[in-house]
Amino acid sequence: MEPEAQDKPGKTDDGARKTDYFALRSPLPKAVSFWLGLIAPVGVLLAWCTLTYGGFAPPDFLPSPSETVRGTLQLFMQYELGSAILISMRRIGLAFALAAGVALPLGILMGAFEPINRILEPVTAPLRYMPISAFIPLLILWFGIYETEKIAFLFLGVFVYLLPVVVTAIRAVQEELIQTALTLGATKAQVIRTVLIPAALPEIFDSFRVMNAISWTYVILAEAVNPERGLGYMVELARTHQKASWSFAGLLVIGGIGLTTDALIRLMARILFRWRETS
Repeated sequence: MEPEAQDKPGKTDDGARKTDYFALRSPLPKAVSFWLGLIAPVGVLLAWCTLTYGGFAPPDFLPSPSETVRGTLQLFMQYELGSAILISMRRIGLAFALAAGVALPLGILMGAFEPINRILEPVTAPLRYMPISAFIPLLILWFGIYETEKIAFLFLGVFVYLLPVVVTAIRAVQEELIQTALTLGATKAQVIRTVLIPAALPEIFDSFRVMNAISWTYVILAEAVNPERGLGYMVELARTHQKASWSFAGLLVIGGIGLTTDALIRLMARILFRWRETS
């Protein structure tokens, strides 16, 4: 009887562990995760409604949700907000592609060959600690105040953060994989192509989510120079017209686009690296 009595607490403990939502690094059930994810957004929305509809905050300081929706529709219908979104997305997409096209091969070489890393790191590493906005006068001097300057600014903002991620991902590949390939007779180029790049690619692709967030953070700053088109122009329009609802609309639109593109990147990662999800 005693062993049986001792087994029962163990079963209870196992059940308790299964329902311990605050266990370290333990995933949550999908239903629980969904409802927990609603707490903060609903709380912010309730506080927003209370402050605005309750008369605790003036409209020119904090517009109500309905006023923000009205301002968003006004920007779409009267000031071509949809066209501005497409222009900003095109700028970000082009700058992102250029930054990846330079950072990926350069980072692979720096991560694979230490001499190349020692030559280039003293030049590339300090860029991460320099405020990107400080480059605006130089970029204006070199490229003018039109499209090229904006794309160059976004390119620089992504490149300086993407490059070290690529280098770190290449270096993080297990040495056993490299030595095994070399033992089997693979050349250095074949090891890079068939071992280093495939093994590092999932981590590099995950970093695209961070680079996407950086791009949408910098796009307003990039378009603040000669703001004629794009979301930067919409923000400047809200400032000149002193429309708080337009400012909130711009923030919500940028945040919504950022979340949507982030979800697309995550979906692409699941499709491209399905083996990682199953493992």
